[in-house]
Amino acid sequence: MTPRLRLAAVAAVALALSACATPGIDDALRQANAGLGDFTGGKLELSRSPQQDLARSQLSDGLLSAPLAMDGAVQLALANSPALQGLIAERWADLAEAERAGRIANPLFTFDRMRIRGDLELGRLLSIGLLDLLTLPQRRALSRIEGEQARVQLAAGVVDQVGQVRRAWVRAVASQQSLAYAQQVDRAAQAGAELARRMQQVGNFSKLQRARQQAFYADAAAQLASARHAALAAREELVRLLGLDDAQAARLQLPPRLPELPAQPRDPQQLTAAALQQRLDVQLARLKLDAAGKSQGLNLVASLVDVDLGVRHDTVDEAGQRANRNGYELAIRLPLFDLGDAQRAALDAQSLAAANRYQGVARAASSQLRQAYSAYRTAYDLARHYRDEIVPLRKTMQEENVLRYNGMLIGVFELLADTREQIASVMAAIDAQQQFWLADAALSSTLIGSP
Repeated sequence: MTPRLRLAAVAAVALALSACATPGIDDALRQANAGLGDFTGGKLELSRSPQQDLARSQLSDGLLSAPLAMDGAVQLALANSPALQGLIAERWADLAEAERAGRIANPLFTFDRMRIRGDLELGRLLSIGLLDLLTLPQRRALSRIEGEQARVQLAAGVVDQVGQVRRAWVRAVASQQSLAYAQQVDRAAQAGAELARRMQQVGNFSKLQRARQQAFYADAAAQLASARHAALAAREELVRLLGLDDAQAARLQLPPRLPELPAQPRDPQQLTAAALQQRLDVQLARLKLDAAGKSQGLNLVASLVDVDLGVRHDTVDEAGQRANRNGYELAIRLPLFDLGDAQRAALDAQSLAAANRYQGVARAASSQLRQAYSAYRTAYDLARHYRDEIVPLRKTMQEENVLRYNGMLIGVFELLADTREQIASVMAAIDAQQQFWLADAALSSTLIGSP
């Protein structure tokens, strides 16, 4: 076989190996939708056409036409958020870069034309990195690992975004609910302050008694102002995470209250070894360890030697007589000044660091799951305690005080004070319910992603 045929055969083999492309963004999205059904509902996609943009816009309009539930907020973020679309596009770029890294480098064609007196010499050299060709299977394996890393990073990013949306929705609804009760406290305090003023005018109240009622009204007014800002801030945080423009933000409606507590808390058996292996941060750390091992073996050879193989075809024209010369060239980089020991030490250090990071993430995962479940269960028990014990007791006390007021056994100020205490207990119950749903969202993220 001539050198030219040999190089053609080598190029054909390299082309065949390079044709085994890694899965693209569509496959990554399908895997994410299949593995993250509780987070995406199978609706995760990258919009790349006017038709997709129109479908996303119609879905967003439909969701904004009614009060937005938690699951609706997640769907709206998936359909409308530019930040989430940007995240998907970034992972697409990572997938493409991983695929490119697994391909053999393009061959180099060199042409030179030399004239010596009346003689003309034409040189043609087609060269290819022999080491690149020999290590192509290893680089293809590393490319697949890096592609898998990009897919896991996509899933982790989606889990993080959806978790943020859920928590922002909980805070927005809870702050809106708390604002309503803060307004009730303000109205009750205002009525008490006005009644105290009138009673002082007719001599039935001392200056100190009126000052107490006025001070409470002043505190209630300050708390109402803080509650208004907190509700606005929580709503705007949700608007940003949903990616709403000004017109969409004006149409955003939230439910009047948080969802009821579930009948039973989650089963702690969810915190199993299988759940640990499903965690995306553990998977990503393991993939980085695998990539470090592949890179070490691949770059170890490159640190020792670098070889280029080329086929030469020259044409010499001497006094009108043309002749061709064929041959091959072998270029070897000599390790005289850089023996590669520093590079090999860096590779060893990177592999050791990846191994220790993987062990650290795997060991911390079970602890994080236990902590997240403890926060979830504690929040559930507290919210149920407020719902089943404290709020009903306060309601009973208020009903009894109304009866006592109607029987002229207590005055209006005692009745107002009892009303304020009941409202305060309800606001505390709302806060406990909010903490439960925040802990529920955090536990969902911890089970599949990172805490």
